Amino acid sequence: MVNKAYQFRLYPTKEQEQLLAKTFGCVRFVYNKMLEERIQIYEKFKDDKEALKKQTFPTPAKYKKEFPWLKEVDSLALANAQLNLQKAFQNVFSGRAGFPKFKNRKAKQSYTTNVVNGNIQLSDGYIKLPKLKWVKFKQHREIPAHHIIKACTITKTKTGKYYVSILTEYEHQPVSKEIQTVVGLDFSMNTLYVDSEGKRANYPRFYRQALEKLAKEQRILSRRKKGSNRWHKQRLKVAKLHEKIANQRKDFLHKESHQLAKLYDCVVIEDLNMKGMSQVLNFGKSVHDNGWGMFTTFLQYKLEEQGKKLIKIDKWFPSSKTCSCCGQVKESLSLSERTFRCECGFESDRDVNAAINIKHEGMKRFAIA
Repeated sequence: MVNKAYQFRLYPTKEQEQLLAKTFGCVRFVYNKMLEERIQIYEKFKDDKEALKKQTFPTPAKYKKEFPWLKEVDSLALANAQLNLQKAFQNVFSGRAGFPKFKNRKAKQSYTTNVVNGNIQLSDGYIKLPKLKWVKFKQHREIPAHHIIKACTITKTKTGKYYVSILTEYEHQPVSKEIQTVVGLDFSMNTLYVDSEGKRANYPRFYRQALEKLAKEQRILSRRKKGSNRWHKQRLKVAKLHEKIANQRKDFLHKESHQLAKLYDCVVIEDLNMKGMSQVLNFGKSVHDNGWGMFTTFLQYKLEEQGKKLIKIDKWFPSSKTCSCCGQVKESLSLSERTFRCECGFESDRDVNAAINIKHEGMKRFAIA
């Protein structure tokens, strides 16, 4: 079984907006209460592991007696808050994430609800959701009939827009495609990537383009009295700018990854730690503007859907220092050197040479002819 999500714009009424705001708040409240109690339990029994294992952790049902207003919102949304907290602690113990933090009003406003006895339905531009009943939405594409709806996540953006992400499940067993066309991609700070055939993605760097305008609007916001009408209007302007940049980036990355998945049977990339690169090399803005992590996620699922492959090679592989002609490895190569020159006489653009090496390494490790 395969999962696939479809996102649509929601247009709730004023009454539905009020209930949504209440649900966001209740989910946040329950999450924080459960986190607070869990911390207290851990602090009390941290030296006695056996006693800690026997402890029962709080559930949303426990709080409904003390806080009856929790009954006004979707109970499944509260149950999912509990599941999210459990997952957060599992990530802590497995070393995948840091300790969970308390959510505040500035946190992302969203909640998830599940399908139970047909409580979620679609009909003529409306979606039926628990407690909210029928909500108008813009269904810009059809969900295939063989896709079974499993859950919905409702989100409110900083600009006041509402979206519903419909998670579906369907049977799909992609036939592994015979690998005939392979390409290597070398991460590039300026253009997103350079491939082994010399093509550059030419990423427009949307954040950099909007930086001057964004700085101007943020300066104006800093001068406004916090909480005033003018402050709220200006905050919305800044939020809309950030949203536009994010949408432009996502659109570009979707189109670029779609094109690669269409042209090649196998794509080889380096398994890079982008967070580490942004901190160590002081390239924070450029790294985050590119969205390389988002790009590789898009590329992976697009390839897998067609039975194709995304290969990640070790980040320590010296792709930039290795000659793609003779295989000799240079001892040192500074970031300012943009042309690779080898003793064998080979000369090439540094990024193209690295992309060719990445392609060859991926093919060698997975025995691709």
